[in-house]
Amino acid sequence: MNFFLIAGEPSGDRLGAALMAGLKVLCPDARFHGVGGPMMQAEGLESLFPMEELSVMGLAEVVPKLRHLFALKRRVAEAVVAMRPDALITIDSPDFCLRVAKQVKAAAPEVLTIHYVAPSVWAWRPQRAEKMARHIDHVLALLPFEPPYMEAAGMTCDFVGHPVVSEPVATTDEAAAFRARHGIAPNAPLLLLLPGSRRSEVGRLAPIFGEVLSRLADRLPGLRAVLPTVPHVAEALRAQIADWPVAPVVLDPTEITDGFAVEKRAAFKAADVALAASGTVSLELAATGTPMVISYDMNRITWSIMRRKMRIDTVTLVNLVSETRAVPERLGPACTPETIAPEVERLLTDRAARAAQAQAMAVTMDRLGKDGEAPGLRAARSVLARIGG
Repeated sequence: MNFFLIAGEPSGDRLGAALMAGLKVLCPDARFHGVGGPMMQAEGLESLFPMEELSVMGLAEVVPKLRHLFALKRRVAEAVVAMRPDALITIDSPDFCLRVAKQVKAAAPEVLTIHYVAPSVWAWRPQRAEKMARHIDHVLALLPFEPPYMEAAGMTCDFVGHPVVSEPVATTDEAAAFRARHGIAPNAPLLLLLPGSRRSEVGRLAPIFGEVLSRLADRLPGLRAVLPTVPHVAEALRAQIADWPVAPVVLDPTEITDGFAVEKRAAFKAADVALAASGTVSLELAATGTPMVISYDMNRITWSIMRRKMRIDTVTLVNLVSETRAVPERLGPACTPETIAPEVERLLTDRAARAAQAQAMAVTMDRLGKDGEAPGLRAARSVLARIGG
């Protein structure tokens, strides 16, 4: 069987690699073509061009590259049409991938089109599903409540599990070793700070997080903090935290060149509470069992538009999947030190609040497929069943 896969981001590369591994188990003669990163290439994909050419975010960055991106889209679509694979599998990156699928369907409507990662139409812009259904046949969903939305729009859809359930989690011994390595006493309250991975997020959230830390330090003697970062924001982040009252342990991948992922997982496990930017990191924290407060801030005009379009009363996936509101959120105008600090302190001191979150996180992991078949293999089964059906 021949499969044409397209991924445009590192997260899609991981999903694609796991899917390819599953397909090779179930279909040993599988052959892979398309666009992907190093993980997909390690599974046997020969990429048409480097995946990084598609990894462009933000209007200011995209506009100068529009002509090039459209040329790549045509090149990829033409390659699919020429090959007539058993399935075209597009992975997230909808701005590029769905345009390719549209062009392929127009030229070769018989090609089966499968999209991996359902759009969050349950949160906002529900019309995206109907638009997508014009050129996508089948969807692989990460969240258990997504298939009905896709099916209502006219596509078939299978929940295949979220990749977070297959990722390794640090042990209690590794967490204890992390504390010892960084001079953090076993009983010292430890706050994990996760202000995001984009410069704009860090620019808005880091000052707020610093003030939260300052307020808590006055009330919680011995408070420590740990702050993992990413290479492209590390320097700016260090400048932001220079005058914080509690100097956090900074985990910088440019300095920890060997074993950064292991060190980061240990920090997640060692922390008593996390203060995190809104995003899929809430699922990583849930996998570790780390109580959390979720926050996010943005331009007031953007916030006003988003609030009018939102169809849900919480943005935290743990709350949505567990059907609880155990994880407190402080978003937009409510994202202030005055509102965040009491929630963090409550989780550090209130056992009942921690227990409620622990239950919600356990339910979330179960519903996402923990201890079941690996999501990549489930996704492969869904693909093959759709081809056979």
